Amino acid sequence: MRLGVLDIGSNTVHLLLVDAHPGARPVPFASHKRPLSLVQFLDADGNINDAGQHELIEFVLEAWEFAARHKAEDLLAFCTSAIREATNGPAVLARVEHETTVTLRELTGSEEASMTFFAVRRWYGWGAGPILDLDIGGGSFEMAYGGDELPELAMSVPLGASRLTRDWLQDDPPSAKSVKELRRYIRATLKPAVRNFDKLGRANLVAGTSKTFRSLARIAGAAPSGAGPYVRRELFAADLGLWAQRISAMEVEDRLHLPGVSEARAPQLLAGALVAEAALELFEFPSLEICPWALREGLILRRLDQLVFEGPLQPAPHVSLAAGPQSPELQETTASDAG
Repeated sequence: MRLGVLDIGSNTVHLLLVDAHPGARPVPFASHKRPLSLVQFLDADGNINDAGQHELIEFVLEAWEFAARHKAEDLLAFCTSAIREATNGPAVLARVEHETTVTLRELTGSEEASMTFFAVRRWYGWGAGPILDLDIGGGSFEMAYGGDELPELAMSVPLGASRLTRDWLQDDPPSAKSVKELRRYIRATLKPAVRNFDKLGRANLVAGTSKTFRSLARIAGAAPSGAGPYVRRELFAADLGLWAQRISAMEVEDRLHLPGVSEARAPQLLAGALVAEAALELFEFPSLEICPWALREGLILRRLDQLVFEGPLQPAPHVSLAAGPQSPELQETTASDAG
């Protein structure tokens, strides 16, 4: 069957279509996305303004039409920290549903970390042993640890690369003082969270998920995306320290010349590097591996499991694509209804 996952993130809005069935790995079929930093549309009170809401609604309609045109049978739609932490987040979700009939499920930070961990576990398998997964988003930073399919502990802290860039690194290039202050803030925020993992044991594998980790690994010498998903890609703490220093002296325009760095990611590359560097230091690991799968794949795999087992977990609602946008037939259903 063909499944779609509509991901409303802090940096991009992304629809991924995959062909999959229970027991098989999801094979990407098509993708439709655009840069949309919702945090840039926040007003002084933390509300997503009307322009941001309009951009979001326009993309949701585009995504629905794209999924229907490519004969997707199911659509999982979710949002993360950008809407979760907006003052008017519930009103934005209500407006999206009213104008598109697509219900966006608001994932909590721990749900986001758990579903990403689930994808990482499926990618590496049981033989990997206990895994620690780290994920740098635009608005938040997720951590999850465990030896099973779902983590023993999953946490989220407000250390997303886009958020930190907006709040701390406003100059181009940033001042040495602002970088120093941001380093101090990241460590002060991370330390209490990392302590919660101390009693859980040592991970056999540390995985990094998210575009930020992939970009950092690429500029540090990892294989390009064109080499395929099965090439092992590592990111070393020593390299992170060197590149964080180099990037801090670069203007955004200069960062665009680095391999694997897009125009959308270039401004927040330094903040992402500082978070990654601090996380490896505080967790006391010298390196991590880049995992090709992350949150979207986790939600897809969990949905496929529900089709078989009809379990109680409902990580994201899905909608039938039999009816068009703004049609009353387009309704949220449960896994058992669809299965």
